[in-house]
Amino acid sequence: MNSPLETYYTAKCAAEFLMIPTLKLSAVQVLGLACLGVLMGGWLKRKLPLLDRLNIPVSIAGGMVFALVAWLLRDRYVNLEADLVLRDMLMVAFMTTIGLSARLKLLREGGWQVVRLLGIGTIGAVLQNLLGMGLAKALSVDPRLGILAGSVALTGGPATAIAWGGTFEKMGLVGAAAVGMASATFGIAVAGLIGGYIGGWLIRRHHLSGAGPRPANSLKRDPDAVPSPDPGRRPAPQQQPQKLLATVIVMGIAMGVGNLLSLEVEHLGFLLPSYIGAMIVAAVIRNLDDRLGFARISQTEVDSLGKIALYLFIVMALLTLRLWELAHLALPLVVILTAQVALCWLMCVTMSYWVMGRNYESAVMASGFCGFMLGITANAIACMEELVEKFGPAPQAFLVVPVVGAFLIDFTNSMIITAMANFR
Repeated sequence: MNSPLETYYTAKCAAEFLMIPTLKLSAVQVLGLACLGVLMGGWLKRKLPLLDRLNIPVSIAGGMVFALVAWLLRDRYVNLEADLVLRDMLMVAFMTTIGLSARLKLLREGGWQVVRLLGIGTIGAVLQNLLGMGLAKALSVDPRLGILAGSVALTGGPATAIAWGGTFEKMGLVGAAAVGMASATFGIAVAGLIGGYIGGWLIRRHHLSGAGPRPANSLKRDPDAVPSPDPGRRPAPQQQPQKLLATVIVMGIAMGVGNLLSLEVEHLGFLLPSYIGAMIVAAVIRNLDDRLGFARISQTEVDSLGKIALYLFIVMALLTLRLWELAHLALPLVVILTAQVALCWLMCVTMSYWVMGRNYESAVMASGFCGFMLGITANAIACMEELVEKFGPAPQAFLVVPVVGAFLIDFTNSMIITAMANFR
């Protein structure tokens, strides 16, 4: 009996007899469409408030329009073929900014709470993969589908899903990128729906509350700010281009050296995404710079460049997403992803809440844990913001969750995926 994906490709070969024309999009055209997709996503969120309430990023909203259009045109009117060079480069650029945010001094600030939450997240990523692989075997599909619909797409998010999707396709799992991206999109939507509810349920159940009003602008601290007689004074305008240029140069160096590191690792026989080397090199450079001050990297510029790279990358990734490959995997994906939501919910109300202290802060952290374990860090922050506005401040949660969810979990998750994909 043919597998679902083999059935799909049999149908694909039959469709080729229809002689559907192919429209090839250059790298510049893909860039233009990506920028349009970001604008379209913002417009959709303004017109459809539900998207905003679900915390769907503008890049996902706009990019999914392109993905659906490409699907509707496919094998009917015209097939789209896009140049992927900018997509892949922006993916590496975004993961490089994650490495540049991995600062040891932030770990010291968070203390053992950071270590605890990272440990829970790492265990959660392993459980996601074990659950996914087990269900995939039970449903007679490739067990690596369970890893894709596990920590690759959920703990890792859209960028990790696309990056590892290509790697899994090299391993023989056809349509892996489409499966990973669909799972990541599902995770983002569900995390926005249930993350705040889980935290609120814990707070009400255990009669918890924050202490006093939340300080204004508590999430807008600039870790690079230099104390001065006038704390509200902004850097001089002429300093901004120099900071931006220095950050871009450091990113370029990290991406180049990291690429060489990734190639060396692959020569040892391990298949892994190209961004791993860049992320490691960037983390080393950032922590050396914190100590020696040779580049004076600005975290504000790192965050801005990372956001730009992520937005454009996701739209490009969705533009090239092959949704038609998912038609024959609907049932296995629904079963696996439904089970993943149940697992994450259980971990939030038990392990996360208990280990992090069984108090108000831990309830807020449980909400954030759901955000980044099913969706992305933006989900986590949005869910926690909703809670503190209603119940009171949780300053430790807003320090610990972003540190773990934004980059530390990506390091441990990458190692988990590599091990389980290569030694399944």
